[in-house]
Amino acid sequence: MDSEERAALPAALAQAADAFERYLRSERGRSEHTIRAYRGDIDALLIQAVTEGNTSLREIDLGQLRRWLGEQSAASLARSTLARRAATIRSFMAWALREELIAVDPALRLRAPKREKTLPTVLQQQQLGRLLEDLQLAAGEGDPLALRDLAMVELLYGTGIRVGELVTLDVLDANRERRTVKVLGKGNKERVVPFGVPADAALGRWLSGGRTSLVNEKSGPALFLGKRGARIDQRTVRAVVDKLFASLGDTSATGPHTLRHSAATHLLDGGADLRSVQEILGHSSLATTQLYTHVSVERLRDSYRTAHPRA
Repeated sequence: MDSEERAALPAALAQAADAFERYLRSERGRSEHTIRAYRGDIDALLIQAVTEGNTSLREIDLGQLRRWLGEQSAASLARSTLARRAATIRSFMAWALREELIAVDPALRLRAPKREKTLPTVLQQQQLGRLLEDLQLAAGEGDPLALRDLAMVELLYGTGIRVGELVTLDVLDANRERRTVKVLGKGNKERVVPFGVPADAALGRWLSGGRTSLVNEKSGPALFLGKRGARIDQRTVRAVVDKLFASLGDTSATGPHTLRHSAATHLLDGGADLRSVQEILGHSSLATTQLYTHVSVERLRDSYRTAHPRA
């Protein structure tokens, strides 16, 4: 939604959306990415409500919500997107009821398609080995950005942290003596995650030979920097990782989250227990972590079908 469409909302609706956004940020501790997604969903619903003649939240009923979701479905949006938008509206309406902006919650009976259960993309250990070897060769020439990229990828894979967590790290968050990194995750929950010897070596080279070449008045305490010295952003990290994946030539994987998926799966493949992996990844629910057990079982099946003569 553009600024003109948002400005066209009646004052009461706009104020409600603004207040909910503040609630998500200050009380729920949602990430800016999540807040933008929620706000976009809510604004889209409210704009449709206005076109149907509704000027207050109290006039929005279940039929309105169902029509809005129906239009989204007709636009061939993914089931996961529809499920998220339905969840957004349920959260918004439940909040509005608590704030006494509405007398009845019209979203209580709102249903959306269940999310498709797809297994995450995971790189084979051999693929990661090749990728890291290429990074090490590039970093061997001492280029600051190559040293940075090696350290970022080693840390992403070595810890399984999210890209949003990586870019907010400060230098002091990495404890090289204990080989741990302090991470601020979703909901502003802090956790300490271990990393291994290769990640430690890459971090050491970046801090002593790479970061010192890029640091300037824009850097502050940021652990990872962009080429102009400011704290690196998620878009730059994604571009770096996507370029590395493309260079492998034998995977369609994209995005830093693939490194997180790979780390979790390889931990379980190596015998780590599910609770430990949950703690490392910062999942609030064990059910989320259990998805990776399905990945491990599927990989086992693939190996069996490939190798066993009676498969």
